Amino acid sequence: MCRPSPTSPRDFTEEQSQAIDAAVSKAVMDTFDTGEETISIALEPIAKNDWNEQVLAEIFAREDLLIRAPAYGKKK
Repeated sequence: MCRPSPTSPRDFTEEQSQAIDAAVSKAVMDTFDTGEETISIALEPIAKNDWNEQVLAEIFAREDLLIRAPAYGKKK
């Protein structure tokens, strides 16, 4: 059984997008010992009503690869 995501889609300001880019890029560069020229990041808003079908189903279809799973929507 899947429960809906607790959050709604949202738009990020340019400043928020840059903060996400900086934080994620730093984590990837530090972890994989690579340069920023190898990193691409995309943000795609998903409507709340489409979340389970478009995102959660894909996440749990590859559950064996997860190192962190969302606490919501976990199959019981």
